[in-house]
This record gives sequence, C-alpha cells and structure tokens, in this order.
Amino acid sequence: MRLILGMVAVLGLAGQALADAPDRSPVPLKRPGAVAPIVATGSAPERSQHPQRRPRRAVEAAGVTAVANAAANPVASSASPTASAIAASPRPTKRPAVRTHRTATTPVRAGRRGSVCGVNEIKGQVIAAIPGKLPGCGVSNPVRVTSVSGVTLSQPAVIDCPTAKALNTWVKTGVQPAVGRLGGGLSGLKIVAHYSCRTRNNQPGGRISEHGKGHAVDVAGVTLQNGVTLSVLNGWRDPVQGKVLKAIHKSACGPFGTVLGPNADRYHQDHLHVDTARYRSGSYCR
Repeated sequence: MRLILGMVAVLGLAGQALADAPDRSPVPLKRPGAVAPIVATGSAPERSQHPQRRPRRAVEAAGVTAVANAAANPVASSASPTASAIAASPRPTKRPAVRTHRTATTPVRAGRRGSVCGVNEIKGQVIAAIPGKLPGCGVSNPVRVTSVSGVTLSQPAVIDCPTAKALNTWVKTGVQPAVGRLGGGLSGLKIVAHYSCRTRNNQPGGRISEHGKGHAVDVAGVTLQNGVTLSVLNGWRDPVQGKVLKAIHKSACGPFGTVLGPNADRYHQDHLHVDTARYRSGSYCR
C-alpha cells in the first residue's frame, strides 16, 4: 500500500514538472575565461589585408643556407620541398672580372696609323719598288709621303725613307721655327717636284738627277694657317717674306746634302731644291 502511494506521489511531481517546463531551453551562461566567437559585422573589410613583405635579406640568407645544406647533404636535398623552402633560387654572387693577359708581342703604340719609315711624324704609305726607265733611275723601297710633323704636303711626295726622314727633320727643326707665329703658323709645303727619272735640270746628256733616285724634293713655297702662301718666286726679295724664306733655305743645310735656291742658278728661281746626296766636303748650299 505504501509502495503504491509513493509511486503515485512521484508521478504527480513529474507531471507538475512537465506542466511547468518552458517551450525552449534557456541560453547557457558564459563560461568564465572563454573567448566569445567572432561574428562578421558590417565593419569587416571585404577582402583580406595585403600581407607584409618578407625582408629580402632574410630570404636571401635562407636561400644561401638551403644551397649550402644541399651541397653538404645531396641525398636530403633530393627530397620534396618543405614549407620553409624559398619560392625562387637565391641571386647568384657577381662573378669577379676576368683579367686577360697579353702574350709577349710587339707593343702597340697609339697614333702610329698611317706612319711610314718607322717615324710616327711621317704619314703616308709604302708603295711598290719603282724600276728605272733610264740607267741610274729607280727606287727600291719608295714611300708616298703626305705630311711630316703635322704639316701637309700640297701633293704626295714619292721618295725613299732617308729623304723622308730628312724632310721631317727640316720641317720640325727649321721651317716651323723660321715661320714662327706668322699667319698663325705653318700649315703646308707647296711641293712642285719629287721622284722623276730625268737628268739634272732636264738637260740632254746630263747626269741622272737625284730626283731620279727618290732622293730629292722641290719646294716652291710655304702655306700659313691663315691661307697665305709665301712664294719663293715672288717673296724671295720681299723685305718680310724674303727674310723668312732665306731662313728656311739656310736651315735645310745639314738635314740635306744639297740645297739650291734662287741664288744658285737660273733653274731654281722659283723653288728650293733639297736632296740627300752626300759629299766629302759636307753639304752644298747655294
């Protein structure tokens, strides 16, 4: 009987509890120390923020370390890349400049282009040997000279190298100092004769001229920087031009063995003849 009464009481309490129960469970209380979940709101950005750029030196250092490790352990380096591997190969170290060594050859000197006779100041070209049409004529090693010591010849002079060297010495040590600063200085030589297979003064039956051997040059005047020409024919007896021309004539004695001008004879009234013929008594200058 008591058992039945007890069960009735329990069932009554259970039914009362069910009658008093709410429609839905209440929200549980916030647990202490727990982080509330992040809920997207209207202030959230539409796209992720740009990630911060990795420092370049750190990347290069990592790359160098990876290369060093791979060289030390080739088996391990063949494994698949890991998350710590860099995306690109490290920048290679700049290769030091390679210095070339010249072999022992003939030294190259600047400014010798176009020079002949082994003298930088003599410009021109080497030409083929000239056979003589007459006995005693011809030049075995001729050159065609276009300028000496920076002074232009009005026409190329075909002569041999000893004569070319004498011409260069004369211009540098005699003609240029004689002209000085007159008209801005010396610019050119007016050449009227060089190699020619003929007799002296073109006289029939005469001896072969030094022109026929490539030893002589005839100069009719000098040209100045301002374009004025001092002519032997017109200026020899002029008070101003004559002084310069006579100084030029005198300075040729020494570099040349023969020097002839207007005072020599009627064949040289309009030019100075210079050649490298040598005489036992020394230079012949008139």
